[in-house]
Amino acid sequence: MNRRKVLKNLGLLLGVTVAAPGQAFDLGKAVGAAQSMGKAATITDADLKRQFDQMTVQYDKKNTVAQADSPYAARLGTLTSGLAKYDGLNLNFKVYLTKDVNAFAMGNGTVRIYSGLMDLMTDDEIRYVIGHEIGHIKAGHSKARMKAALTTDAVRGAVAASDSKAAAVADSQIGELFQKVILAQHSQANENEADDYAMGFLKKTKHEPMAAVTALDKLTKLSGGSGGWLATHPAPAERAKRMRAKLA
Repeated sequence: MNRRKVLKNLGLLLGVTVAAPGQAFDLGKAVGAAQSMGKAATITDADLKRQFDQMTVQYDKKNTVAQADSPYAARLGTLTSGLAKYDGLNLNFKVYLTKDVNAFAMGNGTVRIYSGLMDLMTDDEIRYVIGHEIGHIKAGHSKARMKAALTTDAVRGAVAASDSKAAAVADSQIGELFQKVILAQHSQANENEADDYAMGFLKKTKHEPMAAVTALDKLTKLSGGSGGWLATHPAPAERAKRMRAKLA
């Protein structure tokens, strides 16, 4: 896999903005009546969950999900045992079978780990990634981005005309919404918050906290350090340094 593809695959895990493919983002045409910004601002958690649920269904269909008899599914099942309900969250975990090194989470508790990342990392390093993604969910980072997406002029039509309920987004537009919400750039504060949560998660579950450092070290080697796709976001090397300092 060439360096450009590796960096693209790492974009989500490292919090780097990835450009949406195809045409300009326009959900208004896909879903009906446009709403005022005031009405869009009243979108509830239930509305957001509906959007995330729809997105989860489509992306699970688009990707090859490891079945129960897969070694990847078995391994992830072991690593996530007892986590279906964790820290007040309802979580669901699956593996996407791909060589890409990546992982993502959604505000409805969806966590997806790519088999390429599992091939690269030890069990405790994968636990760090799992903890990091749970941290994003717990902090509401993707919920905030989804709400922002649904309250912009470009996607105002994704909100139904009554009761402030978010309408279902057309399947043809889910990919663009995924890019805008799930692949949106994380702030340094968001990434640090998720990393800190992951460190606490490793300690709470009695696993090796140094795995947070070694996992980021591996991502540093894959990404070539900083610059390029990583120029607008904290590089994994800096995140590893910060985690290492916390363990000193």
